[in-house]
This record gives sequence, structure tokens and C-alpha cells, in this order.
Amino acid sequence: MSVLGFAGCVGALRENTFLLKFFSVFLGLIFFLELATGILAFIFKDWIRDQLNLFINNNVKAYRDDIDLQNLIDFAQEYWSCCGARGPNDWNLNIYFNCTDLNPSRERCGVPFSCCVRDPAEDVLNTQCGYDVRLKLELEQQGFIHTKGCVGQFEKWLQDNLVVVAGVFVGIALLQIFGICLAQNLMSDIKAVKANW
Repeated sequence: MSVLGFAGCVGALRENTFLLKFFSVFLGLIFFLELATGILAFIFKDWIRDQLNLFINNNVKAYRDDIDLQNLIDFAQEYWSCCGARGPNDWNLNIYFNCTDLNPSRERCGVPFSCCVRDPAEDVLNTQCGYDVRLKLELEQQGFIHTKGCVGQFEKWLQDNLVVVAGVFVGIALLQIFGICLAQNLMSDIKAVKANW
């Protein structure tokens, strides 16, 4: 992007048609790659759902290994009111939350605090609210934690905000097309001025 921006800026300032052609061709190529990616994402949405599920589960495994990853998962689970990729039992993939008898961790059979249903009256966040919650029956768990998976909640969020998401993508596409048109217009003006010499 830096090279592309540099080519467009210098090409316009110095009226260099080669750099302007480079800018417009590569901006057009990026536009068509984005368009193809959008079409393929719509066609292969089941494959993307499986890849998202795999990505979340891999990150659940490494939850305590990286603080940035931990914060990202906590943010996603709190924002979408979800727990795990498909549900709270995905936390069995993590060695700390695994619900086996051999697990000595205090967090055994639990979930992170970001899965918990927050009480609006609480001022202080209870970071131990998910301890031993998966030992309860599934119906009981619903009172303490979010039982829906993040993949399903993300899909629901996309459907609910489809107009905004589509508007952002169309806005970016229009800016790219506008940049290509401006570069082509400047190139034709430069050629017209050179032809008069």
C-alpha cells in the first residue's frame, strides 16, 4: 500500500504517466481481487464458517499463552455474548479449562469470565464467575454463562448489520474506482498537453 500510495502521489505531482499507469493498474487489480474474494466468500460460506470455527478453536487452545490473544477472545465473547466457537464445551480444548479428572487447574470445568452473563447491578467484574460452571446441567448453565457459540453469533451480527457492512465495502470500492478514474483523467490530460508541444 505504501508503494502504491507513493506511486500515485509522485505520479500526480511530477506528472509521470508511468507511475500513474502503475497506480491505476494495481489499484484496479486490488479492486478485482476484493470483488472476487467477496463473491467467493458468498459462494463458499460453509467452508469459511468451518475455517472460522477452526481458527477460534485453535485460539481457545492458546488462550493463556498470549495476553493479546486472550484480550481479543474476551472482547469477542463479551461483545457477541457468546462462549467458545460452537459453545462452552469448546473450552475443553484448553489445558486449563479442560474438564478431565486429571486436570489439577482451579479453572477446570470452567470458562473465562468473558463467557459470564453480567449482572448490570455489579460494579466490580467477577473474574471467577466461570469457575466450575460446566459441571452444572446445560439448562442451569444458561443462568450463569452465554451458551451460544461465537461463530453463530458472528453470523447473526453480520446478518443484522448487513446494510452497514455492505455500505462500508461499497464505499471502499467507490473510492478505489474514483482513484482509478482520477489517475486515468490526469494521464489523458498530460498526453493532451504533450501533444500540443
